[in-house]
Amino acid sequence: MALLTDALEGLAGLPQPAVLAVTGALTLAECTLGVGFIAPGESALLLASTTVTSVPRFLVMWLVVSVCAVVGDSIGYYLGRRYGDRLRESGVVRKIGQEHWDKAGELLRRRGAWAVFFARFMPVVRTLVPASAGASKLEYRRFLPASIAGAVCWSALHIGIGSAAGASAKYIESVFNGVMWVLMGLAVVVGVVVVLRKRRKAAAGAAGARELEEVA
Repeated sequence: MALLTDALEGLAGLPQPAVLAVTGALTLAECTLGVGFIAPGESALLLASTTVTSVPRFLVMWLVVSVCAVVGDSIGYYLGRRYGDRLRESGVVRKIGQEHWDKAGELLRRRGAWAVFFARFMPVVRTLVPASAGASKLEYRRFLPASIAGAVCWSALHIGIGSAAGASAKYIESVFNGVMWVLMGLAVVVGVVVVLRKRRKAAAGAAGARELEEVA
């Protein structure tokens, strides 16, 4: 447990602008077509969020991550607008799985702009929905508000989870260390009792043997 909190403290010791820059870049990449399978944006966000220990830090990271997520979505939308359904046959989409592209398209047909919002919370599909929205000719004026709303909610949720996880890890370690000291104390007491009993038994056995020798 100490290793975990040491790692979190090491991350927290980094300059906050560096943490924000890396987190924002990975989030942008994760939200761009296909790059989410290379750049661990969501995992990086959860880890970086463990450094959030105050409201100002929360607000700054929330803003940075939300903006980067929307920019990543917009890049994906532009690619879909530019290349259309040809993206389905691209190597990137084939690697991810064409069935996910079809699922994204079906979601857009059924939900329209709402699909952009809901897809933000769906693994794999969220990487393809922006490009699929562009390919399906969904108007950008409808796409953008849904993208912003999804990014704002998604980033707030993950930053909150990461921040709580970091605080919980430190709390658990403090409790764990306290329990360990108690257990170590009990182990010492039990060890002393066992040793004393063995010595008493050994002494009683030696006394009995001497008595037998005297009688003989």
